[in-house]
Amino acid sequence: MKILHIFFNKREKEKRDIIEQTILEKYNQYYRVAYSYTHNDADACDIVQNGAYRALRGSSSLRKTEYASTWVYRIMLNECFRHMKRPQNLSYEYIKDAMKREPFYMEDKSENLDIRRALDSLSEQDKAVIVLRFFEDMKLEEIADILGENLSTIKSRLYRSIKKLRSVLDENT
Repeated sequence: MKILHIFFNKREKEKRDIIEQTILEKYNQYYRVAYSYTHNDADACDIVQNGAYRALRGSSSLRKTEYASTWVYRIMLNECFRHMKRPQNLSYEYIKDAMKREPFYMEDKSENLDIRRALDSLSEQDKAVIVLRFFEDMKLEEIADILGENLSTIKSRLYRSIKKLRSVLDENT
């Protein structure tokens, strides 16, 4: 019985180490995804911190270590969704900070504002597909794994979202 206990402890430590390494290697990617939802540095950092904590705490539930990256991405997206459902505190400081914020993915501020508004018009799931595909440069198969959906569903969301983004951007011009 003791040998079995030692084996499981060793296996759990291996999983935890793999998840920790994955988080360290992809921290900036997780941050960018979180920032694309929050548009706030502090909130994006909180999301990644909470996601890392949840991933490490739940490391024993990871079934296959080769999917650690996908598994952690899913946790980070769930943290983004959780954060978006919380009521926002619209204090003066929050609004002032929002006015000064520098977006991370575009140089032209006016174009960036239009894209940000267009992205914010999408549902959380559709926005996740767009962000992972175009800002994180992931393949559709990877996105399907991360979101736990069929590849055909991801393709449909991608094309529907692109169409909606185009129409929103056309309205702004």
